[in-house]
Amino acid sequence: MKTVTYITEEGLKRMKDELDRLINVERPAISKAIGEAIEKGDISENAEYDAAKDAQGMLEAKIAVLGGQIASARIIDESKIDISSVQILNKVTIRNKTNNATMQYTIVSEPEADLKRGKISIQTPIAKGLLGKKVGDIVEIQVPSGKIPFEIIDIAI
Repeated sequence: MKTVTYITEEGLKRMKDELDRLINVERPAISKAIGEAIEKGDISENAEYDAAKDAQGMLEAKIAVLGGQIASARIIDESKIDISSVQILNKVTIRNKTNNATMQYTIVSEPEADLKRGKISIQTPIAKGLLGKKVGDIVEIQVPSGKIPFEIIDIAI
């Protein structure tokens, strides 16, 4: 049984657009490269052919994974998100009690994670440690450098 992935409508659209690009742009380009390599003669010693076939295999694997993620995706109704405690799609402001640094993250599903945009996967240690906690709670989260205490400052949508 596949794992259900909860995702925003925007995230699902991005995934579908990426799948469309892989199928309708990348796949034909690789097929063309394979055809050109075959035209050059003996494929048993043709490095171009081998590289194109390897690229084709990796592309087909990407298409299969992305297709599976889309098939198991369920859109979250953002209007029904509760902010009384931390959950997926909440924007959480936390303060590192050790160095007083304040950070803000939106907790999202794995396919939507993008640290540059402040979106962390629900699978990360920080997100797992924050889930279910309330404003004012202090949570010790195990990270690679050790345990860090965080205070939850705000929970928003």
